[in-house]
Amino acid sequence: MVGVLALQGDFREHFEVLRGLGAEAAEVRTPQQLASVERLIIPGGESTTIGKLLVRFEMLELLRERVRRELPLWGTCAGAILMAQTILDARQAGQPSLQVMDMAVRRNAFGRQLDSFEADLNVPVLGGSPLRAVFIRAPRIESVGPCVQALATLDDGTIVAAQQGRMLATSFHPELTGDARFHRYFLEL
Repeated sequence: MVGVLALQGDFREHFEVLRGLGAEAAEVRTPQQLASVERLIIPGGESTTIGKLLVRFEMLELLRERVRRELPLWGTCAGAILMAQTILDARQAGQPSLQVMDMAVRRNAFGRQLDSFEADLNVPVLGGSPLRAVFIRAPRIESVGPCVQALATLDDGTIVAAQQGRMLATSFHPELTGDARFHRYFLEL
């Protein structure tokens, strides 16, 4: 069963895409629900809020440990920020995060809500036509470690999707486009 962290953010949209693919999916809000899933998506939203809620509901350490023991994890937008080893511009020192993926990210790197945009991305692992990507107050993946593969970049070379083993991070929101290829790819990891 695939879980969607449902503490804050656009978890419903991911849930609907998964259901459309015929995947058994569950919203995750408690440690018990987290323990029952075989893979997890952390949706977009507000990374500081999601991190604090993971702490409050006693899931941060549990999730970190499960990821280290092979739980496939995908973070979109805020989820990608929470996964990063380094958050370059955390508003507060000690922002709760998982620090499980060898990358450095910069929050809201493309600007404010009014600066949101869409772009067509070539994503070779997905095959086929370019993927339409929606960027809303998106983070920028500034750098990746040697074990991290860039899956997609903008025309200027900015990394916007990356993979490290069974972990995926996207700066954008695939759940908002009607294109389920990234969800399908995650289910096949």
